[in-house]
Amino acid sequence: MSVAYWVVAGLLALFYLYAGGLKVVGSRERLLPMMAWVDGTPMPAVRAIGGVEVLGAAGLVLPRLTGVAPRLGLAAAVGFVLLQVGAVRVHLRMGDRQVALNLVLLLAAGATVGLAAVS
Repeated sequence: MSVAYWVVAGLLALFYLYAGGLKVVGSRERLLPMMAWVDGTPMPAVRAIGGVEVLGAAGLVLPRLTGVAPRLGLAAAVGFVLLQVGAVRVHLRMGDRQVALNLVLLLAAGATVGLAAVS
């Protein structure tokens, strides 16, 4: 199970590190083509979400890598499940039915939760 955890959690961490980093440093104009929801969201909230994503990515990898509090990986994965549930709700509320990526991320985070729980 450890290899499966590292594959799924590693890919998830890479995605969130990239996406979160964009939200932390990107301007509204740069983010709008990729993330329509940014238009109606205050930039401090966008930056906070990006920060949470970057910290969550670190939480998936660093605790297990260092052996310090490895159960934090489980907490980070649960956090990403909740983040994606909220993201799907925001998209649907805005009338945006393009939630396939969010559902894939939700499934990957759910798989990471399961893998972290058993290992």
